Amino acid sequence: MTTMESLIGLVNRIQRACTVLGDYGGADTTFSSLWEALPSVAVVGGQSSGKSSVLESIVGRDFLPRGSGIVTRRPLVLQLHKTDEGTQEYAEFLHIPKRRFTDFAVVRQEIQDETDRITGKSKQISPVPIHLSIYSPSVVNLTLIDLPGLTKVAVEGQPESIVEDIENMVRAYVDKPNCIILAITPANQDIATSDAIKLAREVDPAGERTFGVLTKLDLMDKGTNAVDVLEGRAYKLQHPWVGIVNRSQAEINRNVDMIIARRKEHEYFATSPDYGHLANRMGSEYLAKLLSKHLESVIRARIPSILSLINRSIDELEAEMNHLGRPIAVDAGAQLYTVLELCRAFDKIFKEHLDGGRPGGDRIYGVFDNQLPAALRKLPFDRHLSLQNVRKIVSEADGYQPHLIAPEQGYRRLIEGALNYFRGPAEASVDAVHFVLKELVRKSIAETQELKRFPTLQAELAAAAGQALEKYREDSKKTVIRMVDMESSYLTVEFFRKLPQEVEKTGNPGNPAAPGIDRYSEMHFRRIGSNVSSYVNMVSETLKITIPKAVVHCQVKEAKQSLLNFFYTQIGRKEGKQLALLLDEDPALMERRLQCAKRLELYKSARDEIDSVAWAK
Repeated sequence: MTTMESLIGLVNRIQRACTVLGDYGGADTTFSSLWEALPSVAVVGGQSSGKSSVLESIVGRDFLPRGSGIVTRRPLVLQLHKTDEGTQEYAEFLHIPKRRFTDFAVVRQEIQDETDRITGKSKQISPVPIHLSIYSPSVVNLTLIDLPGLTKVAVEGQPESIVEDIENMVRAYVDKPNCIILAITPANQDIATSDAIKLAREVDPAGERTFGVLTKLDLMDKGTNAVDVLEGRAYKLQHPWVGIVNRSQAEINRNVDMIIARRKEHEYFATSPDYGHLANRMGSEYLAKLLSKHLESVIRARIPSILSLINRSIDELEAEMNHLGRPIAVDAGAQLYTVLELCRAFDKIFKEHLDGGRPGGDRIYGVFDNQLPAALRKLPFDRHLSLQNVRKIVSEADGYQPHLIAPEQGYRRLIEGALNYFRGPAEASVDAVHFVLKELVRKSIAETQELKRFPTLQAELAAAAGQALEKYREDSKKTVIRMVDMESSYLTVEFFRKLPQEVEKTGNPGNPAAPGIDRYSEMHFRRIGSNVSSYVNMVSETLKITIPKAVVHCQVKEAKQSLLNFFYTQIGRKEGKQLALLLDEDPALMERRLQCAKRLELYKSARDEIDSVAWAK
């Protein structure tokens, strides 16, 4: 195979692979850009202009549906792949992968059936293409796109918009700068009225990517010829016009062999008094070689941009493959190692949240700096230490015997009752930190990219972390409640020794029991309430410092050090099947990795092949 054939064959393979893989994950714009960067040939012509016959002549096989009116109702992307001499010809459809067709009459029927599958058995059209590849030693490497024939009026069974719909569909292909236009015009029609030439002139006014093809030369009126057109005088293009003589309808009906038809075409031009001097550049075989040669020059000119696009795609796909992770090993040891690595990746992110590398840990400080002090300030000490309540508790404390010097039992009951209120803020602080930790676990799992592949492991990890956090919460609550109870269990006597002694106005300041004092006066109970309030405030300041210490020690520190310890113990006891269940990947990610791997293989193969043949002499 020549360098030219290798290069065009490579483009064909890339285009086919782009077609196979291009629909997956519609956001892959680079992949579609590669398809756009590769040249192809769009066959354009009016209805009954001979488009199908030209294509069959190039292929050398009868494989297209025939009939009157609109026959081609969906674009047919036809990729020709030249194979070694002596190999069997066969065809493959993209919608029936891995099935080879060796009977081209069956290929024709399949095209008809696949068209009907989308459009129904009607005269409707559809822009959804049919993809067909033909492998044969008798073809040249080409990608040809057979488009519905342009028409001027709608016939029965067609919508009024059919004319515009077909033109828009054809334009969608020929507008692209990398599209080569094969404009088919019957020779027995005035070139000035050619639908194909009219459209080609609009999208390619300079004629740089248009190839003109004249069909039905043998059907022209006697005494007339198309020499002016074929020699470029009637309508000039940058590329030479090519004349084609197709089989007659009678020959088609008799299934005249395409090889015989090519021979008759060659004889027609060689012996024609009008076209004999042009015979060496007429005919379907010459047209195929002309297109192939032009494709080679177009491809060579675009090689730098194509390679740049491919290299960028390789980088992006390799980054995505690293992001998605490699396939999971099947042995239990490797699976256990994978699970532990994933757990460590999660644990690292979780600790970064706590330590400040990632946001979220600051919310724990917010609990201690804002929520706890606010909760302590809202405790109902004013109600508890109201004059009425103080009088009630102090009066009831000693029963039927009044206190002699100071109402100690009253003091104790007032203080114990006040200190019980600290249980609420203490437990609330524990719960608030627990909520933050749970949220950080959820965020850390979501941010661990390696875990995205394994929804089962994510759920197990979240459950195990949740159980551990619940245990830490229970321990923390016990600790902070014990700290509150400790304050109630043993009062700080030094605080009361330092209180100013009540002084009798007319008595000895050293004798608080002097008879001049009314120990049941309003002033007396207010002083008691004030003393208890001062003590409670002192305890509040102490707990404001010690509760955060206890919560951090029992919850935050434990979460940092031992969040997954129990989970690790459980994992170590699991067998291979159980580990495999944990590593049951999300099917969508498995499919994404498979597609990425296929694309990556395609790109690397394409890059290597382009490097090997692009600059060969």
